Amino acid sequence: MLHQTLAPPARILPTLVFSQFAGTSLWFAGNAVLPELQASLQLQEGALTLLTSAVQLGFIAGTLVFAFLSLADRVSPRLLFMLCALLGAVANALVVFAARDLYAVLLLRALTGFLLAGIYPVGMKIAASWYSTGLGKAIGYLVGALVLGTAFPHLIRALGATLPWQQVMVAVSALAAVGGLLLYLLVPDGPYLKKGATFRIGNMLQAFRDRGFRSAAFGYFGHMWELYTLWAFTPLILTLTLPQLSMGEVSAYSFAVIAAGAIGCVGGGYLSWVWGSARVAFLQLLLSGFCCLLSLLVLQLDTPQLVIPFLLFWGIVVAGDSPQFSALTAQTAPPQLVGTALTIVVAIGFAITVVSIQLTDFLFTQLPLHYTLALLAIGPALGLLALRRLV
Repeated sequence: MLHQTLAPPARILPTLVFSQFAGTSLWFAGNAVLPELQASLQLQEGALTLLTSAVQLGFIAGTLVFAFLSLADRVSPRLLFMLCALLGAVANALVVFAARDLYAVLLLRALTGFLLAGIYPVGMKIAASWYSTGLGKAIGYLVGALVLGTAFPHLIRALGATLPWQQVMVAVSALAAVGGLLLYLLVPDGPYLKKGATFRIGNMLQAFRDRGFRSAAFGYFGHMWELYTLWAFTPLILTLTLPQLSMGEVSAYSFAVIAAGAIGCVGGGYLSWVWGSARVAFLQLLLSGFCCLLSLLVLQLDTPQLVIPFLLFWGIVVAGDSPQFSALTAQTAPPQLVGTALTIVVAIGFAITVVSIQLTDFLFTQLPLHYTLALLAIGPALGLLALRRLV
């Protein structure tokens, strides 16, 4: 009984948060230096979607492979996290040397995405091994760290707008490597470390027969339709809506909009103690859906004093429900199928981001910006319909 009441050492959560932030900074590193990569690869249209989708597809493949091989159970999670962070840092840095070969760049970005499957989900497993209670709060901080990590390359680009893009990529790689090493050195395997459920693809349909799990999963799918598409296109939205911004200002505001999601993640974690995860997720998904529709009006205004606060608020609510969906899918999954269920939900969710990003890129060539972004509301609308059963 005493063992269950012992609090983790004070260094555990800060180290986990920093390492998650550092590792996931690899995610959008290519997006942060997109103009330079476009010039190097002589790409015009579609560069953004190619680079982003390569990472997303790599992450999907990594998630499934890691689950099939049960790597987080066969290898110490902290060792796996460190190895994936170090290898991911190498793959990211190698883009500097492959920048004139499109296929090599896409392969390296896909490999980075594959290795991110050993950083983000494994970081969650390490957190669960230390927190038998208060896991929701820990997940809120960890997903907030992922959001900050995703945004961080834009901050490096903003602070070093005159730096060669190669130095930006190397700096992100160095950060990821440091994060992986620190976690391995400072965070031992936790006292509640358990083997995950065996992954069996044949159990997928059985998991979705549970009504509560279906509601949580489809709510998450609606959330994913919007999230990564908004993140991927934030620099373009700022460039087209506020053409008076310099490249450095676009990067700075892109960082702020994406990083604002950390506020929603941490704040939502505390609110979930009072309202419950379902209500917090429902409210944030509702607000982000309204932002999709409001973009019809706001993004036609060439006024930074209105556009920037609007995008910052959108950034808060579009990501803030992520930890709550993680909690809901874990809570509603059949106990004997948790491993399979969560792996499939994550894989489907990220597959949806690829479709959404590709479709949005196509629609940008056919429709004005504000009409295209308004169509993102389809995801939150369908997610809310599914989630209402749990509220």
